[in-house]
Amino acid sequence: MTTMENSKISKNVSRSIGRAKEKILQNLGKVDRTADEIFDEHVTNFNKQQYAATRLQKELNNYIRCIRACATANHALMEAVNEIYEPEWGDGKEHLNLNAQNCEMLWNDFAHRLAEQVLIPLNTYQGQFPEMRKKIEKRGRKLVDFDGERHSLQALQSNPRRAEAKLAKQRESLEGAKRTYEVLNTELHEELPGLYNSRIVFLVSAMSTLFASENIFHSESTKVYNELEGIVEGLARETAKGTLNFKSSNAILNNTVDSRKDGMFSKVSLVHKLFSLFGHSCLHESFDVVLRMGVV
Repeated sequence: MTTMENSKISKNVSRSIGRAKEKILQNLGKVDRTADEIFDEHVTNFNKQQYAATRLQKELNNYIRCIRACATANHALMEAVNEIYEPEWGDGKEHLNLNAQNCEMLWNDFAHRLAEQVLIPLNTYQGQFPEMRKKIEKRGRKLVDFDGERHSLQALQSNPRRAEAKLAKQRESLEGAKRTYEVLNTELHEELPGLYNSRIVFLVSAMSTLFASENIFHSESTKVYNELEGIVEGLARETAKGTLNFKSSNAILNNTVDSRKDGMFSKVSLVHKLFSLFGHSCLHESFDVVLRMGVV
């Protein structure tokens, strides 16, 4: 470790000890402290603003996670409904699939819109507070330094055996501490009210986007679920009237019946030909031949 680094550490330690001593004296009422009620009000507003933004950020993150979970649950539910809805029940299954896809798209779009258009701006807005908090804390430290230098000067001035050189040096230290404090104090007196007023602009933008997204999602979802309800109601009506068209089942049944008819016709034709060849006396033997051939 270099001499310069040692000197810097020693200076920081000495400064921390001086600040701690000054705070103890202030808390005990031994010395006064510089008061600024307007600044204190700015800090109170800042704390409320940061707390509100932090909570909104937390709840919005949770809300988006729940929306994504609902999207997953809805997808699984629509798959189950699609599985139980049989293809033979007319054209409803095709419409069911289409509306299920639309529903999934609405959920995903809703979550994406909130994440991109509300959460990201909120994170940017929230990102201002940590740096401002550091600046407020730095201003507090510089204020303690200023008060400490002021009290040191007062102590020297009240000492009848004071050295003028030491007094001059203390005045210089006080002026330096005062300048550093006043620069930060002036900046914060301008920045804190501006930050506090920005909450209205942010709230209007974020909440407008949030509520508009909610409105779009629920409006479009209502249309999809009306379509799904209509599909089920149509199935109920056709079932009640007995007009449900089991297309696939009827086709399979017709093909089976036609096949059996063709097979029976072939068997009868074969027996007829055998009868023509062998006559009535050989009819029983002819039928046995057909059986052995596995045709009947």
